[in-house]
Amino acid sequence: MKRKAMVLVSTMLCSQATTVNALEIGVILDAYHKSESTALGGRTEGFGSSHSELSLSQEIADVATAHLALVGEWNEQESDLELEEAYLQSAALPGGINVTAGRFLADIGYLNATHSHSDNFSERPLLYRAFLGGHYYDDGVGVSWLAPTDRYWRLSAGAFTGDELGEEKSESSIGTWTLSTEFGDDIGDNASWQMGLSYLRNRTQSSAHHDEDDHDDDHDEHGHEGHSHGAEYQGKKLYLADLVWKWAPQGNNRQQQVKIAAEYAYVDDLYGAEVDHYDGWYLSGVYQFDENWATGIRHGRVNLAEEHEHDGDHEWEESRLTETSLMLSWQPTHTQRLRLEYKHQDADHMEGADNAITLHYQIGFGAHAAHSF
Repeated sequence: MKRKAMVLVSTMLCSQATTVNALEIGVILDAYHKSESTALGGRTEGFGSSHSELSLSQEIADVATAHLALVGEWNEQESDLELEEAYLQSAALPGGINVTAGRFLADIGYLNATHSHSDNFSERPLLYRAFLGGHYYDDGVGVSWLAPTDRYWRLSAGAFTGDELGEEKSESSIGTWTLSTEFGDDIGDNASWQMGLSYLRNRTQSSAHHDEDDHDDDHDEHGHEGHSHGAEYQGKKLYLADLVWKWAPQGNNRQQQVKIAAEYAYVDDLYGAEVDHYDGWYLSGVYQFDENWATGIRHGRVNLAEEHEHDGDHEWEESRLTETSLMLSWQPTHTQRLRLEYKHQDADHMEGADNAITLHYQIGFGAHAAHSF
């Protein structure tokens, strides 16, 4: 019996060591059909894929984790393959400190540091598409600290090249830097909340970086629709505030959950635009009423500015885009999701607003990191 027990323990230890040192491979396949293109759209009209992903992760001697993620996007007009993540992340530093170096998602806002396949809607909120190009990743170094307190509290900071924020290469060696904090707690046995504050300092451009001809060419090329690989509306300072509340019976969200999320963004010291600031917000609610079914609504707005030609002169005019999305999703297994979504847009002084119906399917294979709060 003792020999059998020793063999069993030895087998378990070997299995754990193999798991720690094994290369973890994950795949997300994304497919959709969208009836119409929409303003600041993250997906184009017709059939396509917006975020199919191949990820590789490897633990290195219990000290760090190496991670790489390739993202493919294609539609009826073009295709693209990007290296979205390639970083080393510490795993054994004392005092709740964590260091990340390489290319990674900036830790700002509620959604930016998460992958889009975990989102509740087929496209990111308007404020992300306008001010962060959907999601902002870049080359740099990040540090975070998890406080040893009963209430969850986390601080993080990052310094980046800034080359991936816009369509132009950064004029500074440190093009952007970020600061953020988030904290939260439980409310009884059924509910929990989290609040976050973030700041991004953009040093990539001078105020006169975009001349009028470049600005017009950019709008002709993008038309405020389709996937954008950079933020179309930028300033020196971006402030973000988010609040999330969740409810589930006894805290178990497998069968039932309500999730309310809200976020606000403010962009100051604008590049190229002759207005005071940009801002935007959204409020969303998602109700998972069954283990496999969920429904939700999201309403948001961005207040921007557009440049128009009038009597041979270029003039700036304040613009506004409002968007409401309704979705119903079916998740037959943990790795699959089929989503039907209706989007309605209203715009003042902005082209491309429309209504659209999107049918969206995702399936995952292999290993993936746990979803955040």
